[in-house]
Amino acid sequence: MEALKRLAEADAIVRLRERDASLFTDDIDARIPIMQRLGWTDLAKKAPGRLPLLVNLASALADEGVTDIVLLGMGGSSLTPLVLARVIGSAPEMPSLHVLDTTSPAQVKRLLDTLDPNGVFVLIASKSGTTVEPLSLYAILRAWMDEGIGRPAAGRRFAVITDPGTPLEKLRQRENMRVTLSAPATVGGRFSALSMFGLAPAALIGIDLERLIAPAAAMEEACQTPGDENPAALLAAWLADAHEQGRDKLTLVCSTALRAFGLWAEQLVAESLGKNGSGVVPVIEHSPEQPTGYGPDRAVVVVRLAGDAELTAWSRETAMAHPVFEIVLADEYDVGAEFVRWEHAVALLGHLLGVNPFDEPNVAEAKTATNAILDGSESVPKAAIDLDGTWVTWAGELAQPSPLPSTRADAVASLAAAARPGDYIALLAYLPDDETVLMPLRVAAAALERAAGVPVCLELGPRYLHSTGQLHKGGPNTGLFCVVTARDRTDIEIPAKKFTLAMLHRAQAEGDLLTLARHARRVLRLDLPGIGLHDISALSDDLAGAAR
Repeated sequence: MEALKRLAEADAIVRLRERDASLFTDDIDARIPIMQRLGWTDLAKKAPGRLPLLVNLASALADEGVTDIVLLGMGGSSLTPLVLARVIGSAPEMPSLHVLDTTSPAQVKRLLDTLDPNGVFVLIASKSGTTVEPLSLYAILRAWMDEGIGRPAAGRRFAVITDPGTPLEKLRQRENMRVTLSAPATVGGRFSALSMFGLAPAALIGIDLERLIAPAAAMEEACQTPGDENPAALLAAWLADAHEQGRDKLTLVCSTALRAFGLWAEQLVAESLGKNGSGVVPVIEHSPEQPTGYGPDRAVVVVRLAGDAELTAWSRETAMAHPVFEIVLADEYDVGAEFVRWEHAVALLGHLLGVNPFDEPNVAEAKTATNAILDGSESVPKAAIDLDGTWVTWAGELAQPSPLPSTRADAVASLAAAARPGDYIALLAYLPDDETVLMPLRVAAAALERAAGVPVCLELGPRYLHSTGQLHKGGPNTGLFCVVTARDRTDIEIPAKKFTLAMLHRAQAEGDLLTLARHARRVLRLDLPGIGLHDISALSDDLAGAAR
């Protein structure tokens, strides 16, 4: 592989191990922030030293009758726990883990309605300690817990995971929360899988951390070997060579039991590499079929369990028409090793693509726009038309049809019709993370992908703002974006805030719409009358038929 030679010529593997920031930039001033983000390369090696504290905390919570762990976080602070909960799951007799990485009032209310505050322990996870979503959710859950079990006792049922000295750590002290689990300040959120951000939630639900860490530590050692033996370098070089050939759509296909891993890898790839007008577009395939619709911009990575005969056969058949890189895991615990492989691979790929993989220059723009909408200093484009209760808006570089369409299906078709070879479509859905609601959209996305001949990604808001949102605005201008919102009346007050959770949820969608438009992206907004199954199924039918 040509890219493997480039890594060898740059001595990239050794320089990454030595945390040499010049691997990523020639600008001396720019090296300082990069140096402050390179503390992740030996997290697995150091992890055993963190286990006694976590084991003791898990034991104490079990003695106190805790049955449910609720994690409040976004992006790198929430996706590793989400993966571990879905891929490995809780040990017998241990608490269940509920990850709240949303501002959807319906989803938050639905969870709280199912929980008994007497059995709940809450983790607030934020590297910066200033992230609006977990802080807002903390205010809501703290009021709920105070009412349920009394304020003095409630404080013992909260802990924080954050960098030393952050505002969240100071809040913990003021609010008499139980403990701070400190993460290394030199580790960025999306590279923090094996720091406290991933290890603490895993420990509290009884995941065997020694079994998780062992393959991860072995992978760390392997990632220091020469290029042709180095699993991360081989993956990075394969992706770089594919990118050079115009295959910038990284298609991730995972065994059913590993499917959640795609969400973590998607964030790592998109947020690390999608900038400066370039990048790799991750596309998660949920139900792979024979890829007759795949174009020449696809590079397929299969992550499967050794015993997955169906995906093994699919992978071999796909390899006859498209480049395939296959990763085989002995069991679910090997996901720990994959965290390490992909972190090293993406760092090396950043070098090969000429981007700094440790910053996210465009993420703050949507946050700023959200705040401006909440304080009234910004407004969003008005809907052009009301189609049976769905308010439709065209924004950015997506041309508004003339005459205006008479049906929502025709409005959606205007988005599909704008797709060109090499494009992708992203459905940015501000909806609850509920498969009953989302499955019709997944089916529709697959149908639209086959018909339009371009990849279709289904992203949940606001989760994607901390994941693919960087790529959408800073990456190549090849995306078409359908922002799906709903005027659902479910709402929750946020104590000490002038806005409610529903207002925040809606402002985040509208802030991103504004930001995408300012970056000359092609944007369609569909504001549905509600989030009922009827509303989503009708939209799904329109999406599925948009490119016919």
